[in-house]
Amino acid sequence: MPVEVVHFNPLRRQPGLLGRFRPKRPLNNFGDLIGPVIVGEIVKRRRLEELSRPTRLLAVGSIMRMSRPGDTVWGAGVNGKSMDAGAAPNIDVRAVRGPRTAKLLRELGTSVPDVYGDPALLWPHFWPLESYRQGVPDESLRDMSVVPNLYDRDRMTGPHLIDPLQDPFAAVREIALSNFVCGSSLHGIVIAEAFGIPARLIQPGTEPDFKYDDYYRGTGRSTFTPAKDVEEAIRMGGERPARVDSAALLEAFPDDLWTSS
Repeated sequence: MPVEVVHFNPLRRQPGLLGRFRPKRPLNNFGDLIGPVIVGEIVKRRRLEELSRPTRLLAVGSIMRMSRPGDTVWGAGVNGKSMDAGAAPNIDVRAVRGPRTAKLLRELGTSVPDVYGDPALLWPHFWPLESYRQGVPDESLRDMSVVPNLYDRDRMTGPHLIDPLQDPFAAVREIALSNFVCGSSLHGIVIAEAFGIPARLIQPGTEPDFKYDDYYRGTGRSTFTPAKDVEEAIRMGGERPARVDSAALLEAFPDDLWTSS
């Protein structure tokens, strides 16, 4: 039985012609789809095979409220819309997004190792920046791109707007071909910083600061300064670079949920 990689991807109705609504379809926010992609690539490269027992893994995203007893957590985090972890009891934590998630889980009595980082930071480990930019002349790179959070998708404007509701490989490619990235999408920032591309958070319209603060603290920055809009983000330039211990995050991957071939 395959390991279920838990991720947020609800069905939503999309507006159609004459005020009618099309059938429900998955939301497909690219940041929420990165978890299954990263996990699948590690499983493939390590030649891991499925065990016979059903298993769930939470990897990437503010999805701790989706946990169930017995789940394994590798790099997921707390959203922060309410100040409790929302996690199920008896979960097996191998890594979390940042120290704020770790603190809330520990207050619930959950054992949490000091291994921090969003697994999306590992994207360049498998698909390096050079693989996107090979053969692309410097003058063809975007000076900047704007990646809004899905809830800011209709209000945020700017040059080279990247739609967050698309295939993760397509969104990541657009980010990789940018020299500067800003926006309220957490994973727009995470992917850019993973590639070493300067990035600046724009204050989101509805999302709480918690998940962003958790990410920045998990990458060695106790403070961060979001811009109020695209113009200010351009003036401010990139946030201080992330410090990422990719080796520790990869080592914490729960191979034992599978078996080696």
